[in-house]
Amino acid sequence: MTPPRASSPKNQPSTARKVPVRRAVVIGGGISGLASAALLARDGFAVTVLEQRTQLGGRAGSWERDGFRFDTGPSWYLMPEVFDHFFQLLGTSADEQLDLVKLDPGYRVYSEGYDDPIDLRASREDNLALFESIEPGAGARMAKYLDSAAETYEMAVRRFLYGTFQDFRKLAAPDVLLRMGKLARLLIEPLSTFAESAVRDRRLWQILGYPAVFLGTSPYAAPSMYHLMSHLDLADGVLYPKGGITEVIAAVERVARAEGAQIIAGAKVERIQVEGGHVTGVVHRDRRGAQHVAPADVVVSAADLRHTEMQLLDREHRTHDESHWKKRDPGPSAVLVYLGVDGPVPGLLHHTLVFTADWKANFGAVFGDDRHVPDPASIYVCAPSETDPTVAPRGSSNLFILVPLPADVGIGKGGLDGAGDYEVEQIADRAIDVVAERSGVPDLRDRIRVRKTIGPRDFADDFNAWSGSMLGPAHTLKQSAFFREGNASEKVEGLYYAGSSTIPGIGLPMCLISAEVLLKRIHGDTSTEPLPTPLERADGAPPRPQKRAPRRTPTTPLPPTKTPAATT
Repeated sequence: MTPPRASSPKNQPSTARKVPVRRAVVIGGGISGLASAALLARDGFAVTVLEQRTQLGGRAGSWERDGFRFDTGPSWYLMPEVFDHFFQLLGTSADEQLDLVKLDPGYRVYSEGYDDPIDLRASREDNLALFESIEPGAGARMAKYLDSAAETYEMAVRRFLYGTFQDFRKLAAPDVLLRMGKLARLLIEPLSTFAESAVRDRRLWQILGYPAVFLGTSPYAAPSMYHLMSHLDLADGVLYPKGGITEVIAAVERVARAEGAQIIAGAKVERIQVEGGHVTGVVHRDRRGAQHVAPADVVVSAADLRHTEMQLLDREHRTHDESHWKKRDPGPSAVLVYLGVDGPVPGLLHHTLVFTADWKANFGAVFGDDRHVPDPASIYVCAPSETDPTVAPRGSSNLFILVPLPADVGIGKGGLDGAGDYEVEQIADRAIDVVAERSGVPDLRDRIRVRKTIGPRDFADDFNAWSGSMLGPAHTLKQSAFFREGNASEKVEGLYYAGSSTIPGIGLPMCLISAEVLLKRIHGDTSTEPLPTPLERADGAPPRPQKRAPRRTPTTPLPPTKTPAATT
């Protein structure tokens, strides 16, 4: 059911005074901030987005050099129905906004100690046959595993992901109560143990366990409820938006602007104003250093939640103090390496994972009590030029390497052409050597034309990320579902949160959902299902036409825009 609209003037007598338009300020122009802006604008708010950088997208940015174009963060397009649902709320669709292709194989896995890779296919049937060919008997067990993953995923979408957790009676639905015993086991048992019920071969077990990294944790700490992730890659398949994830950001920006949201780049937020326990505005500085105040009836921080609480609010307005954050897990960081390479790199697919044999040691280094840089390290490689010729010059390869690390800003910053901090560049060099060995390209280093690295300190400096986290707070049991940080301040009326720090969690699909959950929270909607589509416009007007438009060159800064009614 569509939530009630608190400011709607419908059914009022003609002599009634017109209700003023409510003003919303969104802090952060990443995917959750842009999505929140789009939905709030459609709901009738006058929306202003404040983004401190000159480029939108947050971690999901883009970088170009010498004809190479890199997605700087997320590179997997999973849960396609979430993207489509978001666009349908706004009267369009993912097919209208994006050029999506299915990858087959979906990705490749190399495991230490084995020469030949395993290529995961685009269909459930092919993957069941693949598992059976590697481990006789695993096909039948995997069929049950994937059935359970699909059932758990559908339950999560129906009862958990789109809910605000304001009314726990909603979780006592018959379908939940019927599965309470199984759900309890899935919450208590770690994913690593649950995966062993389906496979025994180490390579296959690693395939089932690695999705925990997408959740900011390890398979030894993630609740086995997250085996639902295997439904996404092994049954649904992996898609790719032509042009990269930057095209997803451009599409969300496009619909936000079409709904009337105003976006201001180069706006560094300094403080959230609070008077009488209610938000009144957001203080920010423009690129020239001039201070402004954007008045607000509602403020949505799509920035890092710890940064918002500890840096943008006075002490008396914080829901949590530093002692709270010391008990929480910020999730992992990483060293990212962007490489423009002459010639092909034949041993790689669009997505390639390279696993070490000793996962206990590897994950213990990243997530355990004694955290340090793992060596050797499991790595992820994205080679979008295998699919998309627009991301690299003809005859060249575009490589993105991710090395998961502990969230520790002391590891340092990255840089261009090997000029980053020593430890960051050493980690990058080791990862490049692993790729060279596995891809059968011994002269890979000599063929590098473009090189840039990102370290944990960059995540902290560029995105105000807690401890330099690359994703957001880890999805351990204590930080999942109703145990995760809520999306409204407990101290300040009118202050809400969106993005990876809050419910439902990390990843592009979760950030889109967080915008919808935000709208529900504002309207007091305690339903758990996705909202019906399209979302009714507050003014009753028909949906505005949406057209796919050429993407802005990522290296071109967004034009500055003045905030109406802002004060200097």
